[in-house]
Amino acid sequence: MRYAADAAWLMHKLKEEWMIGTWIMGILLIVTFVGFIAYAMRGGNLTVGFFVLSVLWTGVYYIGVLTGDNEPFNFIKDTFSQPALNYGGTAVQIIFGAWFGRVLVDTGIAASISNRTAQVGEKRPVLATILVALVTCLIFTSAYGVGSAIAVGVILFPIMARIGVPKKIAVSVFTLSIGAAMWVNSVLFVQFATFFEGYQSPDGQTVEWGNHYLSFGIVAMIIQMIAVILFILLNAKKIRNGEPYEVGDPNERVETKEVPVWTYIMPIVPVALSIFLKWEAVPSLLIATILTFLFTGNMKSLKGFVEKMNGTAKVAIGDIGGLLIMLFCLTMFQAAAIRVLSGFTPILGQFIPNNELVLALAVLILAPLVLFRGPLELFGAGAATVTILLGLGVFNGWFLYAVLVIPSTLGVSACFTQSWNMWSVEYLQLDAKTFLKTGVPVYWIASFFIMGAASLLLF
Repeated sequence: MRYAADAAWLMHKLKEEWMIGTWIMGILLIVTFVGFIAYAMRGGNLTVGFFVLSVLWTGVYYIGVLTGDNEPFNFIKDTFSQPALNYGGTAVQIIFGAWFGRVLVDTGIAASISNRTAQVGEKRPVLATILVALVTCLIFTSAYGVGSAIAVGVILFPIMARIGVPKKIAVSVFTLSIGAAMWVNSVLFVQFATFFEGYQSPDGQTVEWGNHYLSFGIVAMIIQMIAVILFILLNAKKIRNGEPYEVGDPNERVETKEVPVWTYIMPIVPVALSIFLKWEAVPSLLIATILTFLFTGNMKSLKGFVEKMNGTAKVAIGDIGGLLIMLFCLTMFQAAAIRVLSGFTPILGQFIPNNELVLALAVLILAPLVLFRGPLELFGAGAATVTILLGLGVFNGWFLYAVLVIPSTLGVSACFTQSWNMWSVEYLQLDAKTFLKTGVPVYWIASFFIMGAASLLLF
């Protein structure tokens, strides 16, 4: 009897210690997560934030090792090495996408399309603004990165300024149109898809680029562009009555190069190859890049072609260098988060609705929480949110993709912390508050219709 009592006492003490360890781990996770949200929302560097949180959460996991709840593991390899190495394929796609975007700009296609747009709508400012939106969307179906956005913006913003489009409308038209194009941009897609790599979806489907996704992505792009056009039409009177103004430095404006009109289709070539020939993103982008060089007369001599190729590649990679390092650190954070949160999944699951309709409506209503890299922004504090939802293992992969990417695209389209949005606001000297009040409602309303399309076409 004595031995039985001692054993019971020992088990009770071990249980108490486990509970204490779990409480300590839980409190530390909450404190560090809230700290990260505050840091991200105040504009902190995400590369630093993700790396520091990776270290901290690995440390929290090892508290569980000390209490006997967790098993030790090779964190140098499993958290800080292998995840970054596994991201190599995605990084390659980002590099080729950024390069193609730079080629579209430096060969003169982007500038030629933009100036032709201005000529068509010069005497009809509302029509011209709609055309600017459509051209922006067309270019960024394949172009990517703040460098490409700046190169196109210094052409399009002076056009809108010359016809008197108010600054707050001009900025939102530009950024929302880029955001619409991102629905079919393979470069951004692979960044989002990284969050779902290795996820065992209950329906057996995999989140990957292809016709299944594009059947939704194209519709989502159209819905968002309809919202942009309606936004322009609702502000038609302000646009017609607007006064012309100067923007940027006239000496820095790009001289338009003459290119054949039929080369204007080049921005959609990668998407077309993916749809009709079912090519992967890299060969689609590569062949589109080579054809762009060829059709714009940049392959007349080997020397000239090599110089142009090296120059565009150098600038493109420089544009996305910081982004790639941030994404590598993000993979480290994901690995640390998945491991440390695995023990808390049953507890967290009690606070998350398991009904798809309820969860979808909740994230749509709470979509502004993506702003300033908040808890619904995947490239922000939402990186931890997606880890929790994936850890539950009860939702299908494409449903989670829609539930998390649709709000995150609000950040891409209308949040000041997105690099090209920040540049646009600063270039037109618009205050951030006005930018948010103008652009956020447009996408927020459109997001309900985009979610509806996702329920029919994606999950």
